Amino acid sequence: MLLEKRLLRNLDYALILAVLALCLVGFVIVFSATRGGIGSGSPQDPLYFVKKQVAAFALGVLLCAVILTTDYRLAQRAHRVLYLGNVGMLALVLAMGHRISGAQSWFRIGPVALQPSELAKVALILTLANHLSEARDIATPRGLAFAFLHAAVPAALVLLQNDLGTALVFCGITFAMVYVAGARGKDLLAVVGAGAVASPLVFFFLLKGYQRARLLAFLNPYKDPTGTGYNVIQSTIAIGSGRFFGKGLFHGTQAQLNFLPAHHTDFIFSVIGEELGFVGAIAVLALYGIVLWRCLNAAACAKDAFGQLVATGVAAMLLFHVLVNVGMTVSLMPVTGIPLPFLSYGGSALLANLIAIGLVLDIHMRRQKILF
Repeated sequence: MLLEKRLLRNLDYALILAVLALCLVGFVIVFSATRGGIGSGSPQDPLYFVKKQVAAFALGVLLCAVILTTDYRLAQRAHRVLYLGNVGMLALVLAMGHRISGAQSWFRIGPVALQPSELAKVALILTLANHLSEARDIATPRGLAFAFLHAAVPAALVLLQNDLGTALVFCGITFAMVYVAGARGKDLLAVVGAGAVASPLVFFFLLKGYQRARLLAFLNPYKDPTGTGYNVIQSTIAIGSGRFFGKGLFHGTQAQLNFLPAHHTDFIFSVIGEELGFVGAIAVLALYGIVLWRCLNAAACAKDAFGQLVATGVAAMLLFHVLVNVGMTVSLMPVTGIPLPFLSYGGSALLANLIAIGLVLDIHMRRQKILF
């Protein structure tokens, strides 16, 4: 019990407070974006979406507490089960999953929808961290190839679900983790070069027509202002109209009047920009900065390579999400359907992110074997 108290004193409270602040902002903005409905067939209860988000948050906090009571290295010992279970779930959703917004990425159990690909990100981080911590040849082309192959299997299954955004997140996580593990810069550049050569083949032969259109729309959204460019145009209008201090909470027009699609999920940052303005947007980005800083700090002071790589993977996952999501809302990135961590509505994503934060907290808390 004494040891547990010492461990608790070693918790990263800055990380906890930053994540809690983001979640609270998320509840408020989700309520603002959905209280008047999100289109035809919307639930009558203005708190419907917030209640579901709070329920996912409560479950995520509970799982964080469970993680903190166990040593994170338990996941390292269970790496085979995690990897096979991850691949199995992703394959199963292809065979028996439910299709939402063009992606067959969901299991529906009564009123609850679960997206395995969100949890697959955390599973990939854990299993790839184990692989890299045991690998002795990551600084060779062969070792790097095996590391990317480890990630390629779940990423390919996600891509087959028509979820390009999540597959790209897998790539971002893998690049960051192999770099920290010791991969040579020239080998990583070779991988990037090979990807650049292969990208036209992927673009024209593997992606669906609507995916190609969405990727190109950000270059000139006004070429098809009522079709593929509509979301981006409405998003930039919403953010621009917020100016410095915003229109005021619950007083946005693009979101409240449903001009902006997916304003409670993919484009929730646009609601923040419209209602809270530049000041609110910068405050949110500052909170993300604190979260990323604390994740990298946990990686820097981890007591083993596995912990270092897990914390790095979590930081890479969150950073990739923030850069791509915010970038697409201001027309600097293609629209890929990536949610904004802790803010976008979506129980599976919130649950996965809280589990990831729980792992980082556990790594930081157990950074020393004996605490005095």
